[in-house]
Amino acid sequence: MQSKLIVPEASQPNQEGVVLRVTPESAGWSYVGYEMVKLKKGEALMRETGRLEACLVFLSGKGDVRTAEKSWTGIGQRMSVFEKTPPYSVYVPSEDRYEVVAETDVDLAVCTAPGGGEYEARLIEPGHVGVEHRGSGNMARLVHNIMPESEPAHSLLVVEVFTPGGHWSSYPPHKHDRDALPEESLLEETYYYRIQPEQGFAVQRVYTDDGSLDETLCVRNGQAVLVPKGYHPVAAPAGYEVYYLNVMAGPRRTWKFYNDPHHEWLLK
Repeated sequence: MQSKLIVPEASQPNQEGVVLRVTPESAGWSYVGYEMVKLKKGEALMRETGRLEACLVFLSGKGDVRTAEKSWTGIGQRMSVFEKTPPYSVYVPSEDRYEVVAETDVDLAVCTAPGGGEYEARLIEPGHVGVEHRGSGNMARLVHNIMPESEPAHSLLVVEVFTPGGHWSSYPPHKHDRDALPEESLLEETYYYRIQPEQGFAVQRVYTDDGSLDETLCVRNGQAVLVPKGYHPVAAPAGYEVYYLNVMAGPRRTWKFYNDPHHEWLLK
């Protein structure tokens, strides 16, 4: 029986092109929403943001984006996430609207969280995405910081990670499930996966200190994983490269994590 922490893609998109949807209601939490939208060339997605802010990440393909006051044409450059170039994204604040029109087939990640504050819609170009090579040895991975806490937003944090075959990421295991700053922040998190070649899989463990949650998941291409609490390391099997897009949000927009003390020695 499939874990409740895994959200699969639908076999067919709905009328908006949505193949995967996570809402606070479906996840049983308070902040993070995530959708995977597949648009064919010429198709469009139109939304009002309402009380939510959004980050629209062009995982692949090109298109035009228009908000209430701004517009950008022909954005997007990579045709596959595994080109490993940073993506084009658009931040849209709450009480705004957006329309995305696909110039080619587009895989669009729609990341949402509660909005607020005086923020403006903006284009996040690849040159404004922080590129980081994190870890060493078989803990090495490539990180693209799309919307880190140093960039303006009310709640959202968005990052993508490439883990080579035989490597680990989100490792050593860490968690961020307590509102206990400056030591740790409370952040809900989703992982959206792509695997290359597609028949592969990733392994993710989600567990807490008290054992109330302890699951080891086999995650397939196009699936999402919910991390409501606990540590959440990821392993990429030999021969398969693993990509994931993380969306995080919580009561305070800062990423302060706590390492599993049993494994923190790996950092030394």
